[in-house]
Amino acid sequence: MPRLVPAPLHAPHTTGDDPRVGHLLGAWLGDGRPPRAVLVGFPVDDGVRLNGGRTGAAAGPAAIRAALARLTPDAALHDGMCALLAETADLGDVAASGRLEEDQRRLGEALAPHLAAGRFVVVLGGGHETSFGHFLGWAGAERDVSIVNWDAHADVRALRDGRAHSGSPFRQALEHPSGRCRRYTVAGLLRHAVAHEHAHFVTKRGGACVWRDEMDAARVGRIYGEQDGDVMASFDLDAVDRASAPGVSAPATGGLPVDVWLRAAYLAGRTPSVRSMDVVELCPAHDRDGQTATLAALTVWWALRGVAERSAGGR
Repeated sequence: MPRLVPAPLHAPHTTGDDPRVGHLLGAWLGDGRPPRAVLVGFPVDDGVRLNGGRTGAAAGPAAIRAALARLTPDAALHDGMCALLAETADLGDVAASGRLEEDQRRLGEALAPHLAAGRFVVVLGGGHETSFGHFLGWAGAERDVSIVNWDAHADVRALRDGRAHSGSPFRQALEHPSGRCRRYTVAGLLRHAVAHEHAHFVTKRGGACVWRDEMDAARVGRIYGEQDGDVMASFDLDAVDRASAPGVSAPATGGLPVDVWLRAAYLAGRTPSVRSMDVVELCPAHDRDGQTATLAALTVWWALRGVAERSAGGR
């Protein structure tokens, strides 16, 4: 197993009747008790630099953890959400080496045993190069997976001089020699930000492109329902309109509204076939009052809320 660097959540000081995620996370683990869900950070944005984006997403995992720690469990699903959080392990961050392909391999190796065991996996990025390391976890677990990417861009660019970057993760997954990527769907695409050849690359391999103007809350559930077998979800924060997500590597004008985005996060957790997710491209140095970090934390929160509801058999 690759070395992971501890990166615990630090909750604010509150009274005993006001628990926060940072107080609850992992509280029931120990004595060999296995977790139901795990968090892993990937503090790497070398691929963003190679793709010409603005850097800073390497600081994303720390900022997401800080914002997540302050949130409360849902009062309407309090016991179920508290129980899930208490059985969720934060495994820490992949120790970045400065060599992107090596770091992606390390991430895959860290995730594979948890995916094989059926735990819900949350990866905190990092640039969108995080997602190829995430996919390598599925390949390492020897499990086929369909990928749903919530994104303004298709991220199927060719490698640059043979090197991976933040715009190439899903081309790499689709072309991986393991053949483990069953299907790729990308939703939230901006028509002014996607090259014809990239959209064609997706569709000619049996995938689907769903454009921003085709998206509403009802469409979200249908997208998950159209997938086969296990599903890996990827949440690139630049899919959200820049008014709500200014602190990203490539801000989007005309992106998704927050309600549709959080609906996608909730249903990722609520849908039994969705087994893992990542949240990527948070760039804290360009954020405004922690707005995007809070949105990233809420993306994780809503997914975990969905998992808690799934486990409880609720609706």
